[in-house]
Amino acid sequence: MRPLPPLFLPLILTALFSLPVTGEVNDFDPFAAAEQSGSSSRMEFLSEVRSIAPGQPFHLAIKLTHPPGWHSYFINTGFVGMPLQPNWKLPPGFNASRVAWPVPHIGSTAGQKTYGYEPLVYHLFKVTPPSNLRVGDQVTVGAAPRWQICDENNCLPEPGFGKPDASSQITLPVAAEAAIAPANAPAFAAARAMLPEPLPENITVQASRTASEISILLSPADAVPEGKIHFFDYEQVMDAQSDPVVTRGEDGVRWTIARNEESDSNTTSTLGGILTLGEHGYIVEAEYGATVSPPVSFSKLLTILGGMFLGGMILNLMPCVFPVIGIKIMGFVQQAGEDRRTILVHGLIYAAGVLLSFWVLSGLLLALREGAIHSEGQDISWGYQLQNPWVLWALMLVMFILAMNMFGVFEIGTSATSAGSNLTHKQGFGGSFFSGVLATVVATPCSAPFLGVAIGLAFSLSPVLFLLAFTMMALGLAFPYVLLSAFPKLVEKLPRPGPWMESFKQAMAFLLFGTTGFLLWSFLSLNDVGLGKMLPIVVGLTFVGISLWVYGRWCVVSRGRRARVIGYLATILFCGSGLWASKPPSKGLEWKTWSPEAVEEAIGAGRPVYVDFTATWCATCQVNKSMGYNKGVQKLFEAHNILALKADYTDYDPRIAETIAGLKRRAVPVNALYIPDDPDPKLTKEFFNSGYMKGFISKHLGEPGPPAGRR
Repeated sequence: MRPLPPLFLPLILTALFSLPVTGEVNDFDPFAAAEQSGSSSRMEFLSEVRSIAPGQPFHLAIKLTHPPGWHSYFINTGFVGMPLQPNWKLPPGFNASRVAWPVPHIGSTAGQKTYGYEPLVYHLFKVTPPSNLRVGDQVTVGAAPRWQICDENNCLPEPGFGKPDASSQITLPVAAEAAIAPANAPAFAAARAMLPEPLPENITVQASRTASEISILLSPADAVPEGKIHFFDYEQVMDAQSDPVVTRGEDGVRWTIARNEESDSNTTSTLGGILTLGEHGYIVEAEYGATVSPPVSFSKLLTILGGMFLGGMILNLMPCVFPVIGIKIMGFVQQAGEDRRTILVHGLIYAAGVLLSFWVLSGLLLALREGAIHSEGQDISWGYQLQNPWVLWALMLVMFILAMNMFGVFEIGTSATSAGSNLTHKQGFGGSFFSGVLATVVATPCSAPFLGVAIGLAFSLSPVLFLLAFTMMALGLAFPYVLLSAFPKLVEKLPRPGPWMESFKQAMAFLLFGTTGFLLWSFLSLNDVGLGKMLPIVVGLTFVGISLWVYGRWCVVSRGRRARVIGYLATILFCGSGLWASKPPSKGLEWKTWSPEAVEEAIGAGRPVYVDFTATWCATCQVNKSMGYNKGVQKLFEAHNILALKADYTDYDPRIAETIAGLKRRAVPVNALYIPDDPDPKLTKEFFNSGYMKGFISKHLGEPGPPAGRR
């Protein structure tokens, strides 16, 4: 699940700050301001003909005129929203189909990109009557359209809860030949002008996809006009919030955008949508070609390779590595005597050990990326493992612990550094080679701020360039050893280890703290963790930090035995509490799909039913889910054997709308408790927390009975 969008932030903050200490909540109507403003669209249902003929298709149009600043949506909304659903009411034998979606434009809701229409839009449909109609009869065609409009800060379902459908029926006579309605000709001309055109014959389209991107190649380049290019895909396989990259080359114009992580484009072999070139829109449907990496410009490649080399060089400045450099070079001198050639050979073999270690690492990552060592059908890209909340939790803790270490709260890695020093006693080229391998291992605790960035940059490269990038990083790490092996006297010129190294290490810790923050955000965004469950996770991280501080202060050898024992116990206590508090939260209520039949069946069996009338675009609904159903509430649901049903109004369902209107409510959220032998459903307030829910259930159902009484 994606994180709550910024659109919901004002509502969430308002709701949170409205909570009194007692656990009661104030009345809260998220749609009040929008309804009081009078914002509403005007819908017109138009026919291109004034009479129809048996078996001859004709066209109908739904025209939506929006209030200033409001927009409706394309089939791919890009962010939030619900596109128009015509909900046809046609006589038997009639068939209606959309001619095409109008060309959308990029709009904005809460600062996020959306795909839609403003200030008006025509939706054009083709209706085919049966061939057995009798001339002289009259037929009535109609629709009950539903859609959603949004401005920068609000969204509304239209026509609205409890409101009658707009007039959307047209009665047409059946004649031998269809007759055009002249009065509606301008409207249908405008409707067709909004539709995309066929792609020009002199332009070819090729689609390709990688693990992280989707590309469209338009060729030849001289046939593609200069100007803005965008592709509005039908299936939401592209990330609408990403900025596309357009490059012109000899093979054509390549348009590339990030993939939508929540959609799997691998399920389809074609890419469909509307391509806009300047002011013109074109229908495009292209089969995906071979999975290829987008071309990398020479300047970008040099930047990546140079950055990787520099990153490897910087690793030598870390406290885990820097003190070993001079020791290793002096070890080479001692082994080779004064033979400068042998000293250089030792340095080169040491560099070979570093290179081999990095090749093993990069080869493993490349195998993961290319799918050589993962389960069949799994989509691997850099960050694919972040789909798992336990992996996110573990990585977040590792980054946090490494950041605390680099900040000097406690020390790790000293034994590895000592091992590097002990290798100076090994003789021969084998010892030098193994020293290079171990240098990579020793550098690992200090390399996290650089390896993460390096892998992120290199993961989109082709396999050859991917390996080359990590080779450059290995060369950067090995370069000082090779240089000092060629000129051993330069060891005397090296700056002495001192306080500057500790300052540098602490500065690098902020990169890891930033990475921890990113992983925390991802952790909260995944699997409905949500904002409401953030506090125990933050408290848990705080406890882990306290445990590391205690370990660094009282578990060192300079302390007495009693102090160390107490320190270890406190470390275990705080660390265990932190791990328990920050772990991925347990799964919430198990919701079943709502239907009137499901409610009647459960009530008939003597079982209480709790229905959550909700929608993905409803901010208050999301807050209620995160704050209203903790473990205590879940236990009450289980104890009372309450059936939890979710009525999802994201895509319009007339039965849900009728039920909400029958409950005398005009907007979601609506939460109703149906009790056997009680004809009146019990409604919660619009906004609530777990304390309110416990009182609500206890008030209407009393204390739970013994487990044996459950069905």
